[in-house]
Amino acid sequence: MSFHVLIAGGGIGGLCLAQGLRTAGISCAVYEAGTGIGRAGYRLHMNALGGRALQQCLPENLFELYLQTSRRTPRREMYVRLDRYGRELGARPHIGPPNDPVRPHTAVNRRTLRQILAVGLDDVLHFGHPVAGFDDDDDGVRLLFEDGSSVTGDVLVAADGIHSAIREQLLPAVRIMDPGMRGMWSTAPLTEELAAVLPEGVFDGFSTVDNLDGTMFAVGVYDPRRPIAEAVAELAPGAAVDDVAPYVMVTHGNGIAMPNRVALPDFDGTPLEELHALMRRHIEGAHPGLVELVDRIDLSTLSPLAVRYLEPADPWPTSRVTLLGDAIHAMPPSFGAGANSALRDAGELTRALTDVASGRRPLLEALAQYEAEMRAEIFPILRASADPGAVQSDDMPDLSPSGR
Repeated sequence: MSFHVLIAGGGIGGLCLAQGLRTAGISCAVYEAGTGIGRAGYRLHMNALGGRALQQCLPENLFELYLQTSRRTPRREMYVRLDRYGRELGARPHIGPPNDPVRPHTAVNRRTLRQILAVGLDDVLHFGHPVAGFDDDDDGVRLLFEDGSSVTGDVLVAADGIHSAIREQLLPAVRIMDPGMRGMWSTAPLTEELAAVLPEGVFDGFSTVDNLDGTMFAVGVYDPRRPIAEAVAELAPGAAVDDVAPYVMVTHGNGIAMPNRVALPDFDGTPLEELHALMRRHIEGAHPGLVELVDRIDLSTLSPLAVRYLEPADPWPTSRVTLLGDAIHAMPPSFGAGANSALRDAGELTRALTDVASGRRPLLEALAQYEAEMRAEIFPILRASADPGAVQSDDMPDLSPSGR
């Protein structure tokens, strides 16, 4: 049967879905608003849920490239809380199913992962296509672009993020929520000199530093298992994947679960020098390694941060239009589950659409099951990530694969 899938959005979830559909022999096209693979975002926490979806959807060489460009296995892959003097206050496992014991899924550079996911999709990945909406009926769906043009297909997948034009039309009652989390993110080059003075807990996974003034720092190391250029040359020669040197991601702001959290303003438009000065002021008198880390921040990587999330949608009637990732369950970064959840969606939707294309299941039946399972598995994580009590609790939310 002729079957064509339209994907609105070329982020991590949309590209993973496209790779899965191509691997399954299903026609698809991705329409991304941006003019290329953007530079937004830095280090992403990965777990076995996201890693298994990548293994399912990617060709073997690209999955191996993902593994080889992911972070070296730390001594322990944990979420570690430190005080501002570098002393450990507590640690807990990251959420997710049991990890690979040989090469655990740890962390990746966001842009690197997007570039890997885009390899081989040149003929179906279309940049510069901001989405305006859609029309659908019993025969198909039309994706509408802001310039007045359109394309048609059998299914439309909204993978266009928290501000999804598709979701706003399909589920207009879903609200974007503001938890008041403000701050900035940045990176500092990870040199041998810096590594020697940082608190040991910084290297044990992902760490937060509790400040005494109602703010916090979040710190995550990215040191790839293998030099990226070397891995690309062997596994995907000629692929457009940038080389990235090891770094430490440094985020500063007011965390969602801080009992003495202070209100911070939006920092949009604030000069980078002022952002850096604020970070330095808030780390004064802390562990010398943390002070040096903030001193060494590359100002060109500094960017304001304002966290938003979606309220969970009530069940909706299934149609030819479905959603994945941040377009339907954008969440605060409390558990590092956002990217993994989007990849999980891509893997499950690949399975569902493969059944449809092969004639094993009717379209609406397959999509209804995908949507119901997504709500059951991911919405509890969304709710917990926005709940200060759940974020502070030792009772971790479950993030387990469906087992199929």
